[in-house]
Amino acid sequence: MLSVSLGLWQDRPASDALLTAKAADDLGYPELWIGEMATYDAFALATAVGLATERISLTLGPFAVAVRDPMMIAMGAASVADLVGRRVDVAIGTSSPLVVEQWHGRPHAGSARALAEHAEVLRGLLDGEKSAHPRSSGYRLRLDAPRSTVSVAAFGPQAVKIAARADRMVLNLITPASAARLIGDFRAAGGKRVTAWVTAATGRDAAATEQLRRGVVGYLAAPGYGEMFTEAGFGDVVAFARTRPHPRELLAEIPNELLESVGLLGPSAEKRLAEYRDAGVDEIAVVPASTADDPGGAVTLRELRALDAR
Repeated sequence: MLSVSLGLWQDRPASDALLTAKAADDLGYPELWIGEMATYDAFALATAVGLATERISLTLGPFAVAVRDPMMIAMGAASVADLVGRRVDVAIGTSSPLVVEQWHGRPHAGSARALAEHAEVLRGLLDGEKSAHPRSSGYRLRLDAPRSTVSVAAFGPQAVKIAARADRMVLNLITPASAARLIGDFRAAGGKRVTAWVTAATGRDAAATEQLRRGVVGYLAAPGYGEMFTEAGFGDVVAFARTRPHPRELLAEIPNELLESVGLLGPSAEKRLAEYRDAGVDEIAVVPASTADDPGGAVTLRELRALDAR
């Protein structure tokens, strides 16, 4: 199954998110993932999306568990569902020290425990139960319970085990080979459904390729991700990234093949789709590039929809 995830690209107007949402709805994609970065609040954006579209279901997050408590997430999901009259699900994750500690001034330590506890508490709150847990006690939704599913973003072994107890595991920026290993661990722990967010640019738009190239810069030196890219054959790029060069210097060293290893680009898109499915991914959430020539990624979404229908 193909769905869509908003790119929230920082080099484009924030309102491109609404163009992506409208295109996804018009093309018949069944689900839209609405994350949260440095622009719109996810619940506010989801409400705007719901009012601008007709059918597509909404999954909000992953929300950083060190920043948003279970009550906030449940209230937000119920608010969006009530205001737009649409199915609303939620996703949670640990986010990064940059977002949690620097942007929000919260400790990132203990996020794995918070992730497990949020998943437990949210399930009851979203079903309309009164909370009875140290992370939320005595609260019950006053709006109709949205009965949302809870997905967990995972990359490390602890998060994979937590995701196996939730409704779905979410993977982001991952090669099919790494996805296959994580999914093996996930299914061994009793997990069922898996979604992978995969960036996409199906045309020959150089600006789209550069946008995707900028999108991987921050991951190349990161623990786990660097090893993943090294395994995929890009150890020289990872080694250079870990010398902390200027971003411009690093960008110049990132080949298109590295982008293709974690994305749906041009002619290789069909092959990569098949590889993700062979790895055990149930749902591929397309993250389309958005450029002046393809605002919102509508062309990419249309071409992938047609490709998927073959």
